[in-house]
Amino acid sequence: QVQLVESGGGLVQPGGSLRLSCEVRGSIFSRNAMGWYRQAPGKERELVATIRQNGTTDYVDAVKGRFTISRGNGKGTLYLQMNDLKPEDTAVYYCKRLGFASWGQGTQVTVSS
Repeated sequence: QVQLVESGGGLVQPGGSLRLSCEVRGSIFSRNAMGWYRQAPGKERELVATIRQNGTTDYVDAVKGRFTISRGNGKGTLYLQMNDLKPEDTAVYYCKRLGFASWGQGTQVTVSS
């Protein structure tokens, strides 16, 4: 059974940075397209960044130029580097294997002064 374990969230001031990690257990990590999603209070969960098996990345317009998705293949870990954070980035962030149903528990990111 595949497990997804997110970490790295926290409270940060506007303009600050955080790096989220997602440990993927029980899967051949490099064979999966992966994504980072987020869900803000009262809003639907949205896909913010993806990385394909060949390394191609894509981002929602709201985070382009500020967020970077990457893999640590040797460790089975997915990352999301978030820079220049804004209050509207506040949400619970989740990683997910694209095309599969399972979710991790998420990690809370709060951007506030």
